[in-house]
Amino acid sequence: MKKVRKAVFPVAGLGTRFLPATKTVPKEMLTVVDRPVIQYVVDEARAAGIEHFIFVTGRNKGNIEDYFDLQFELNETLERRGKTAQLDILRSMQPAAGTTSFTRQQEPLGLGHAVWCARDLVGDEPFALLLPDMIMHSEKGCMSGMVDLYNDTGSNVIAVAECDPAETHKYGIVGAGEQVGDGFEITSMVEKPKPADAPSNLYINGRYILQPDIFDLLATQERGAGNEIQLTDAMLRLGDSQKLYGYRYSGETYDCGSPEGFVEANLAFALHRKDLRPQIEAIVKRLAG
Repeated sequence: MKKVRKAVFPVAGLGTRFLPATKTVPKEMLTVVDRPVIQYVVDEARAAGIEHFIFVTGRNKGNIEDYFDLQFELNETLERRGKTAQLDILRSMQPAAGTTSFTRQQEPLGLGHAVWCARDLVGDEPFALLLPDMIMHSEKGCMSGMVDLYNDTGSNVIAVAECDPAETHKYGIVGAGEQVGDGFEITSMVEKPKPADAPSNLYINGRYILQPDIFDLLATQERGAGNEIQLTDAMLRLGDSQKLYGYRYSGETYDCGSPEGFVEANLAFALHRKDLRPQIEAIVKRLAG
């Protein structure tokens, strides 16, 4: 069984829900408190033991590549001015040389197509997939728990969380079968079912560990909803020959792909910080009053 060493981050989206801000700034570079959204997702992957970070970008996404590069002038300036705390933070976030790769999704053909664009960089080994719109907060990271389940099963793992049963029509929903460790065998997968038709209230929350066989399926996958190549459709086909396991994530999840989710994430992560919580509580109380 091969170790999960690589992670794919699809960051080619236009971020139209955040216009005009995303006219020049990638949505993944919008900040939650004091760091970009993409940093939280990369930190989650690194904490799970990921060694190589693959970004599937698009036009006007050069800021992401620059962000993960080493900035000598900034580091030298901080060191000269004695800003050791800030310098230590930057150094702790800096990926090691040769551990980041960037490839282009030249057309907006869906998540499945974005994943397929990373095929040569991933190669013939299992990989993690993290959607950067979703950022999470918990004592143990979601991807860390998924890697543990992968090590137990050696197969595909999809993270899920509970949603309001009345809102299953908003998500991809899975059916839960036999319990396996901290997860379960997935028995079905339905895209945005009506509550009466949903097999459960467990929704797919944007974290995956997939075997490389998915790339051959994506290469032949017909376009689905939105006339795009859907990852879910390919995973359903993958489930015909390989087992799919669900990992129940019980921490907090924030959808930074929507303005309201982005604002919620900023408030939540600020309140989690001891140095900011008193001021933020006072501000929220004043504005709400």
